[in-house]
Amino acid sequence: MGFIGRNMVQYLVENDLANQIRSVDKVLASTANLGAGHAEAFNAANVEAMQANLTSEAGIKKAFTPKEGNEKFDIVFNLAAETKYGQTEEVYREKVLGLSKRAGETAVEFGVSKFIEVSTAQVYSEGKKPSGPDSKISPWTNLAKYKLQAEQALKEISGLPLVIVRPAIVYGPGDVSGISPRVITAAVYKYLNEKMKFLWSGDMKLNTVHVRDCCAALWTISEKAEVGTVWNLADKNTTSQEKINKLLEPIFGIKTGFFGTVISSAAKLKLKAVTEEINDKHLKPWSDLCKKEGILNTPLTPYIDQELLYNNSLSVDGSAVESLGFTYKYPNVTEELIREQIKYYVDQNLFPRSEERRVGKEC
Repeated sequence: MGFIGRNMVQYLVENDLANQIRSVDKVLASTANLGAGHAEAFNAANVEAMQANLTSEAGIKKAFTPKEGNEKFDIVFNLAAETKYGQTEEVYREKVLGLSKRAGETAVEFGVSKFIEVSTAQVYSEGKKPSGPDSKISPWTNLAKYKLQAEQALKEISGLPLVIVRPAIVYGPGDVSGISPRVITAAVYKYLNEKMKFLWSGDMKLNTVHVRDCCAALWTISEKAEVGTVWNLADKNTTSQEKINKLLEPIFGIKTGFFGTVISSAAKLKLKAVTEEINDKHLKPWSDLCKKEGILNTPLTPYIDQELLYNNSLSVDGSAVESLGFTYKYPNVTEELIREQIKYYVDQNLFPRSEERRVGKEC
């Protein structure tokens, strides 16, 4: 039911790629804030939305057990894991490492043909040179640290037909933690009538991949990639902080900029306090803006974790997957795609409708 998961179900349904599709989550479809297209896909005759706790052995067994009279599941896309930053080590150990390991062991027991582990490109050593699948590994968030441990644990499971996929920042309809916090922050600065400035410089890489490309690539990988291989996903945009800012300016009618290396380096010395100050500045206006527009509850937040304020470039080479016959249909982040992402939540009354006139006209 998560961001990539709901888009994956829609992709499979719309392209008629499977006769049985099971989505497993602790969240019910009725409470998952599904957009119209996603809700329609989950209502398809060949889709089953199962509620289960995937951190428990019973929940995992339930997820893999086919209905009576049905065949076993052939392909597993593991999109189930904690995705929030700033959680405790215990949370990541249970909901990333433990979940993936248990899922892999159960996949072997039930004889699946391909197990696709969706990890993160944050496992690579930070650097401006694009990282390939064989590049230096040095995870720079706790989430990425446990994603890497999950990869390693899965590799040790005998008989598991494992393929690992490491996407860059995934964005698109349903995005909560990819570029959405920057989009929400832009709405806050429009509300405050202030210039939006981020730490570091505009050339800091934040490479991206659209969720529809991510889903299409995952399917291609499930069909054509050899067991034991690792694949990156990243579009052709070489997305940076400045590129995202330049797209947000016309959407919200704001000016943007950066604090630069000197001020940002000084902020790094007291980053915890700076992070608290930044979040305090953004959270109250966002809450006020939502209340003003009658939004009482939304999964969207401008909150940003301290880990993401370091000067870490996410620069990823996602070209290798094209050797499998895959083509990126969304090679660049565009204003239209960001507007579509906003409209997804506007239509559910989860994003302030003050932008609906702009967004509606464009989409």
